[in-house]
Amino acid sequence: MKVLRSFALWCVALLAVVVFSIALRPSGSGTLARTQHLETLVRCPACDDLSVAVSNATSAIAVRHEIATKVRQGQSDNQILTSLESVYGTSILLSPPSSGLGVLLWIVPLLVVVLLIVSALRLARRR
Repeated sequence: MKVLRSFALWCVALLAVVVFSIALRPSGSGTLARTQHLETLVRCPACDDLSVAVSNATSAIAVRHEIATKVRQGQSDNQILTSLESVYGTSILLSPPSSGLGVLLWIVPLLVVVLLIVSALRLARRR
């Protein structure tokens, strides 16, 4: 029973994190909000694991200007990210690609969570 109770608390905590991340996500309206959101998705070319929104490196500033220009030109988010990927390579994006081997990076954590849930339910039923 103790395991089931702690599992329930972890589920509630995970749900709270998901709700807060959705609630705090920048809205799609407005050029500034869109630009800021895109800057958080793109890795600084000269830094390790920093977004261009955080970095003050000259290459990050150049990428920020490029993003702002493309947003003002009316390009979609997908077009902007694709053009940055074609110039800098797939490593420019902070999130793993959703095709090819990058799919494993999305699926494996989900499978682990499902296995943990199934294991917890089986353990609870045995007791």
